[in-house]
Amino acid sequence: MSLQTKIDKTLDATKTFCPMPVILAREAIDSLEGGQVLELLTTDPGSVADIPAFAKNTGHELLEMKEEGKTYKFYIRKKA
Repeated sequence: MSLQTKIDKTLDATKTFCPMPVILAREAIDSLEGGQVLELLTTDPGSVADIPAFAKNTGHELLEMKEEGKTYKFYIRKKA
């Protein structure tokens, strides 16, 4: 992800498990304006498959996904 990409909202969904990271991500994305970026933090290994599928199925752009220790970080740009 570009260092110039502004994160508009961070959602800490660590310590939650399927389906909560997706449900919380949907609520957070709904609160953003088109083009804004959500940083989603999870510890659920299922998120590695679930969050990219959520982004694809809803038309949002998954900018980056990375793992830092036991935390997964997802950067999702809301569709315009």
